[in-house]
Amino acid sequence: MDLHRTELPPVRVMGVINMTPDSFSDGGRLSGVEAGLVKARRLIADGADMLDVGGESTRPGAAPVPAEEEIARVVPLIRAIRAESDVAISVDTMKPAVARAAVAAGATMWNDVAALRGERALEAAAELGCEAVLMHMQGEPGTMQKEPRYDDVVAEVADFLAARAEAAMAAGVARERIWLDPGIGFGKHMIRHNLPLLAGLSRIVELGFPVLLGVSRKSFIGALDAGSPPDARLGGSIAAALAGAARGVAAVRVHDVRETVQALRVWTAIAQAG
Repeated sequence: MDLHRTELPPVRVMGVINMTPDSFSDGGRLSGVEAGLVKARRLIADGADMLDVGGESTRPGAAPVPAEEEIARVVPLIRAIRAESDVAISVDTMKPAVARAAVAAGATMWNDVAALRGERALEAAAELGCEAVLMHMQGEPGTMQKEPRYDDVVAEVADFLAARAEAAMAAGVARERIWLDPGIGFGKHMIRHNLPLLAGLSRIVELGFPVLLGVSRKSFIGALDAGSPPDARLGGSIAAALAGAARGVAAVRVHDVRETVQALRVWTAIAQAG
């Protein structure tokens, strides 16, 4: 890892907008299009390059949400954001029907924690032609944290993501539209799996696709900090984001946009000065 490169690619910042009552960090704080739009404007002003709008929680133990309800939560907001901004918009969903509705409303990316393994998901992604984030998750949200096991977490996650990228391309998704996400906290032990995976991110980057890293306010930070609650994990979130930047990730998905943008700007300036 060379922190003194003279040419550093910019790390994009994706701001999180959870239109859900039960997300692990900020569930229930946004209700209705106007509240979501106010947050979107603030995230854009704070420097977000992308917005990730979700209508179904994927926290451990989360219950599924019907597609119709998920669409009702995210589509009006996506349409409202697009009406006043050309910012890149991602929809965080596992359901092809939601992705189709979101793209029709103005979303440009499908962020799928199931890596397009749902029924007809690959076909939908190919037809939509939008960018697609393929994330690694062992199990599914309701049970993923019940004794996750790996022999070599970095190798297994890399192999899974490579296979999903190949499946997406075989289905007609353009290579340049594919992103990868190692799925920190999704079917991984807080310390035994997440930390080695973060340390080994270069192996994921070397697969040749842009990598989106989501570490903001994750439980492993609390585990390293005497059980601090999600809204008290800013320092750890920034530290993990910078670790990802040092290993070549293309974007970080965060709750605290302004602080992350500032940290990345300073980190990049120091690295380039060297």
